[in-house]
Amino acid sequence: MKKYYVLDTNVLLHSPNALYAFNEHTIVIPEVVIEELDKFKKESTERGTNSRSVSRIIDSLRTQGNLLKGVPINNSGGILILESNHTATAMPLHWEGDKADNRILQVCKGLAESGHQTILVSRDTNMRVKSSILNIQAEDFRNDKVSNIDQQYTGRIVAYTSSEVINRFHESTNHSIDPDSLYVFDDLAGILIPAALVTNQFLLIRSTDNDRHTALGRFDGKKVIHLQYQNRNPFGVTPRNVGQIFMQECLMMSAEEAPLVILKGMSGTAKTFYALAVGLYNYMECRPREYHHILICRPNSMLDEGIGFLPGTEAEKIEPYMRAIKDNLFTLMSGNASMEDKDVLQTEDTVNMLFEKRVIQTEALAYQRGRSLQKYWVIFDEMQNATPRQAKAVLTRPGLGTKIILIGDPAQIDNPLLDSQSNGLSYASEKMIGSELCFQVTMLPEECERSPLAAEAAMRL
Repeated sequence: MKKYYVLDTNVLLHSPNALYAFNEHTIVIPEVVIEELDKFKKESTERGTNSRSVSRIIDSLRTQGNLLKGVPINNSGGILILESNHTATAMPLHWEGDKADNRILQVCKGLAESGHQTILVSRDTNMRVKSSILNIQAEDFRNDKVSNIDQQYTGRIVAYTSSEVINRFHESTNHSIDPDSLYVFDDLAGILIPAALVTNQFLLIRSTDNDRHTALGRFDGKKVIHLQYQNRNPFGVTPRNVGQIFMQECLMMSAEEAPLVILKGMSGTAKTFYALAVGLYNYMECRPREYHHILICRPNSMLDEGIGFLPGTEAEKIEPYMRAIKDNLFTLMSGNASMEDKDVLQTEDTVNMLFEKRVIQTEALAYQRGRSLQKYWVIFDEMQNATPRQAKAVLTRPGLGTKIILIGDPAQIDNPLLDSQSNGLSYASEKMIGSELCFQVTMLPEECERSPLAAEAAMRL
């Protein structure tokens, strides 16, 4: 049975191609949604871009027939209708009649009373709550949502095998492990089952005879191989746990081997710290230099209310967003050692010099569209505050010799329009599973190294 999906404005502002996501069903756009879209068309933000995109799509469909009667939108039998009727449909008397949300709900109610199976699609939780008052079915737009945060891909796994297999693996770096000899623990069944590995997945391998007898490896798509950079110390940094060893491995690999690295996990697990350390190591200590530039970008979402417009150049405007980067650089340069005041000042001057001499460049995420980055070490930090559209845009920027590192914590999102399933970081992570060009590591809560308090707070709050 065909359904009538009524789209809220926020769905189209989030994803212009949402019009094509409902297959054979009928898509209804109340005329008030067109008016709402018109308010955003002059904005230079992603919301403005999406508003203009939707308007162009609807305008192109307008030439194919009468939008009020319905025009075909795909080859599956889907229909798009611009709805201007149902103005006389009874609504609760205390609801404001000229409010856009209430007009959209009135259209839904009118269609339902006309005998159509009607579903409101809105990303606004309050809008979905109000629809229940009118007995209208409502749902979130799930087309670009991924798995729940607890079920998302981590890029790592604990596997089990015999001590003999592990001993042979340790005998030589040329030895590998056949994935058919590996097992994982099934929490539901309480038994070991054959491991189903993903290309570029990292493994902590434990012996079934002795839980302390272990090995670390990576599945290259055919077999489990040794880590190449486990014993390295880029820029003087030594990995403190298994997660950091995995991070170091994929960061130290060349841009040809690992052009994309996605690092997820709670704050304090040294994701940004390690990305900076390896980037500086490649730029300052390796010859010939593999990367010609170190570039850092962050979305401009804030933890709390903004402080208004900031004067100055692009670099000066985004400087407040880069304070976390400077904190990490200060730790890298000082080594966390106890220092005199003059040493602190000298280290701060060194950090500032890295930016002044453009050893490290900082740019706004919004201005990456259209760029082609050649031989860049690019860190996109706090990507949990980016949209899937922004994530796609930045992942299509790299040219030859460029390495992209996406970093963030899907559990700490400041963008009010995103959640742990719809943010750009999680979206990119789930869509790139199994790619030979992508390496992923999700840090565990117990791998927080910032401080005991930071680890405790992240787990408890």
